[in-house]
Amino acid sequence: MRPLHELDLAALSRCEAVLTDIDDTLTTDGQLPAAAYEALERLAQAGLQVVPITGRPAGWCDMIARLWPVAGIVGENGAFYFSYDREARVMRQRFFATTAERRANRAKLDALREQILAEVPGAGIASDQLYREADLAIDFCEDVPALPAEQVQRILDLFAEAGAVAKLSSIHVNGWFGNYDKLSMTRIFAKDVLGLDIDAARDRVVFVGDSPNDGPMFKFFPLSCGVANVREFAPGSFAPPSFVAPSVGGAGFVEVADRILAAREVAHV
Repeated sequence: MRPLHELDLAALSRCEAVLTDIDDTLTTDGQLPAAAYEALERLAQAGLQVVPITGRPAGWCDMIARLWPVAGIVGENGAFYFSYDREARVMRQRFFATTAERRANRAKLDALREQILAEVPGAGIASDQLYREADLAIDFCEDVPALPAEQVQRILDLFAEAGAVAKLSSIHVNGWFGNYDKLSMTRIFAKDVLGLDIDAARDRVVFVGDSPNDGPMFKFFPLSCGVANVREFAPGSFAPPSFVAPSVGGAGFVEVADRILAAREVAHV
């Protein structure tokens, strides 16, 4: 992981889209700083496609797609994307699984939920679970006292033993049934909404994140950036970002945005 100031301005000047995680990447201590939101606006006003790629639920994603200065959002770690057409006043939605598949998966997740709560004392159900369409979010430090690492690992193991995919974020363990992740739905979103083939344009996209569930995105995009708190996770436990900002959370995102915008200014001089 190289320091952000080594990220080549010439490479950044070709950037077309900025993809970003939300929790502990845009947010700091659970809140969205004004400067981070303003950075999203500045990027969008500069003509960049801005897209949050998050583990947060469908209910939140509907609001974000409507109200934030973004081209759309990928939610629940790749279960779907939403993109709001402001002119037509229509929410465009695409899910990875069919309605019937999501219903069957929910029944399995409900059983797994009870097993995890019984076997991992102190674990909680994420407060945003009510608004989720496709996954189960187990809270290990957001609204419950932080669990020790071995208990967090037990949650991951229980998902795996049930045949589910499980990803660790900075606040939750998210589990689901289905062969998708943040990157697979980002690829679909980019083609459908942005008209962008990210396999051909991977060096024209910046991704910003902070935790292991961002690993597929860090690995795929050469211009991947972590905010400083990405260093809190064990080296080798996930694919790391190529570059790291000096600051944590929202302040780190602002630093990445500032460097992108500075590169564009230099390119247009």
